[in-house]
Amino acid sequence: MSINGPNLPATVPYGPARGQPNPHPDRKVIHVGDQDVQLQVQVGTIILELEDDSYIPGIEEAVDEVFADKGFSCTVQQGRYMKTKPTVSDYARYGPDADEKILGLVDPGKKGGPTIIQGTK
Repeated sequence: MSINGPNLPATVPYGPARGQPNPHPDRKVIHVGDQDVQLQVQVGTIILELEDDSYIPGIEEAVDEVFADKGFSCTVQQGRYMKTKPTVSDYARYGPDADEKILGLVDPGKKGGPTIIQGTK
């Protein structure tokens, strides 16, 4: 799973309030799998990598149930949206033997690594 959107820095990065806490209402803790994860971006796009198509009707039903009453527009699309081969950023950050599960998830400007939640089959 990859969540994409504008960055939500914990502190103001520039301007007269530089370095001050940046209280933003969209910086929330969400529950994914069996872990709580602090959002670091304002959610714009959620990309899921699935092992087979049988999960898609359940995902569409859950999305409709959550967003139908709130006036948000959303769509569920099928396709290949995640990288399958290392990018230059992947190579620079993780080297030639990078774990294939994190390919394409590199933010070159980020100081830490990606948040990895190990799922169960």
